[in-house]
Amino acid sequence: MSNRGIGRGRIFVGEFLLLAAVIICGTTLLMSPHGSNEVVGGDYVRTTVAHFLSHSAIATLLLVALAAWLLFPPRRPRKPWRDWSLIAIIAVLAGTSTYQLVWLRTAVLD
Repeated sequence: MSNRGIGRGRIFVGEFLLLAAVIICGTTLLMSPHGSNEVVGGDYVRTTVAHFLSHSAIATLLLVALAAWLLFPPRRPRKPWRDWSLIAIIAVLAGTSTYQLVWLRTAVLD
């Protein structure tokens, strides 16, 4: 007798955390301070938004790592397209968050 409910629960929680990471990443991209529109006296807002973005990027990386650990159990499912699509989503989220951290360190928070 095998308990397949644990594997299904792990995949459900992993997909839920991956959805949370997508929502966090989308929110931070919409709040991104890209552009050269400088308002007089708005420097303090820019640094506040930059700190929010850096903390959100770190949270996205942590959620993606936890979701990847939960979504890829030792025994592989028989659907490789699912694995490849999850790997692509995880790679895009991790790459976007890493780029955002590097960009914030070099361009905004100097």
